[in-house]
Amino acid sequence: MQNQSLPQQSDLRDHLTVLDGFGTDPGSLAAKTYIPKGFPKNGPLVVVLHGSTQTAESYDVGSGWSALADEAGVALLFPEQRKTNNAIGSFNWFKSRHNRRGGGEPLSIRQMIRQVAKDHAIDPARIFITGLSSGGAMTSVMLATYPEVFAGGAIIAGLPYRSADSLMQAFFRMKGFGSPSDRKLHALVRGASRFTGRWPTISVWHGGSDETVDRSNADRIVGQWKRIHKVAETPTRIETVDGAARRIWCDPRGRVVIEEYIIEDMGHGTPICAKGDEGLGQESKYMLDVGISSTRHIANFWGLTR
Repeated sequence: MQNQSLPQQSDLRDHLTVLDGFGTDPGSLAAKTYIPKGFPKNGPLVVVLHGSTQTAESYDVGSGWSALADEAGVALLFPEQRKTNNAIGSFNWFKSRHNRRGGGEPLSIRQMIRQVAKDHAIDPARIFITGLSSGGAMTSVMLATYPEVFAGGAIIAGLPYRSADSLMQAFFRMKGFGSPSDRKLHALVRGASRFTGRWPTISVWHGGSDETVDRSNADRIVGQWKRIHKVAETPTRIETVDGAARRIWCDPRGRVVIEEYIIEDMGHGTPICAKGDEGLGQESKYMLDVGISSTRHIANFWGLTR
């Protein structure tokens, strides 16, 4: 069943479709989808993970993903946390049963993806994932535990894979304390699956003034993946995009495999640009209108808007 057109972005009524019966759901998650009218066979899928205190609908309206899906012909899947699993609606990226392959929340999300891919004839080579905060940290989990599923991932105000394995560790890592070394973080990704193929590309976004998840976590994510992609320690090049610094790492063939945006004066949240002809989303708590649309730039990075 396809969704109707996205309502006005100021309208927060439910515009997503509930996905039921997608599997055993060991993580006890909910799931919703947005499939634009006329979605083509072998079209791409983006998995979007909300942050703490958010819902699938509120994150979608704030980020503008459904509006972009209508523009570009992209299917969307929104895994959603239940308050019975986490009081503030966070994905449980720091719990051992929820940050390993084959169980918990990661397996639930994998089952959702499989169902949506089957229902809508998704191109298996064009499946991507993004998320904010706890959703960003769970994006790190999914990219590490199921790398064969994703062509790329975008981590916004998130943390590296398995930088924490308990709630207390999570609080310390969020504040920038005690993170494992890049070498250890790399080994954790390597050990998360038996994958030997082409690794997903990585896009990292973080506020330079983030007081909830320290900006050092962005560099630790980049450090975790630099060894995976076998790129140099220093960026291939640095450029300015919509006033923000973008650092880029290319593989030996010149393909951009890692990018990092640090929005210097931004706090904790998803950077959006709601104004102008190409504006997307709506400003609200943790959806920060700072003049650059992470949604649009991430979609461009993945080749979804060409």
